[in-house]
Amino acid sequence: LLLERVDEGARFGEWTPAIDVEESDKEYLIKADLPAIQREDVKVGVEDGVLTIEGERKQEKEEKGLKFHRIERSYGKFVRRLAVPTDVDQSQVSAAFKEGVLQVHLPKSATTKPRAVQVPVA
Repeated sequence: LLLERVDEGARFGEWTPAIDVEESDKEYLIKADLPAIQREDVKVGVEDGVLTIEGERKQEKEEKGLKFHRIERSYGKFVRRLAVPTDVDQSQVSAAFKEGVLQVHLPKSATTKPRAVQVPVA
């Protein structure tokens, strides 16, 4: 199972950003939609085989002379936790944040790549 959720059934925050998980020969790539969030409000970490993405989208405050007629977007803190596959080199995980999308790169370890082995039959 690739990057199964370990936060299934538990609510760690007030909302949960959508994520995509891609796999290539070299890495897993996680993309998380984080619109209206500042880079400094996002934390990414890997510990004991679990990738954690957490942060906060702050709600705009009503200002004098400005009224909100409808608020449909979710605000507050969020946490996403995903199990990291065993073939990931956790020391090489990197992240980039651009235009409201967080990209977390989980490179595969060179030592665990599958290879063909000839087995002699006795």
